[in-house]
Amino acid sequence: MTTKAKNLIHKPIKKLNLNTQLTKTCDLEPTSVTKALTDPQWHKAMFVECDALVRNDTWDLVPSAENQNVVGCKWIFRIKRKSDGSADRFKAWLVAMGFHQRLGVDYLDTFSPIVKPTTVQVVLSLAISQGWSLH
Repeated sequence: MTTKAKNLIHKPIKKLNLNTQLTKTCDLEPTSVTKALTDPQWHKAMFVECDALVRNDTWDLVPSAENQNVVGCKWIFRIKRKSDGSADRFKAWLVAMGFHQRLGVDYLDTFSPIVKPTTVQVVLSLAISQGWSLH
């Protein structure tokens, strides 16, 4: 009987790569707002996010009605890294926890400010072909 062992056919031994890379404590993403506010870089990222939300008129503060849910919010923190793994910038997002809302009671419609690249190409080609001025 011919076997793999007799023909010197052996399955390679798989070894696990157990190398780890220790990160500095300043390179860790905070898990709470109180931790983020102790670091000036995260404090600046939160300020930039709040400033952008106010500049863009993201929401209007209105008095709440009895039958409506109040929408809470949560901070999300991420470190954007360069290709070598070093920290490039600190990014903070204030996100609404809208999963508590009910259609028709708490809101009537939704809006997503996303434009497909093909739509932009069509509009630009129309503008060029029609001689429209772009601002």
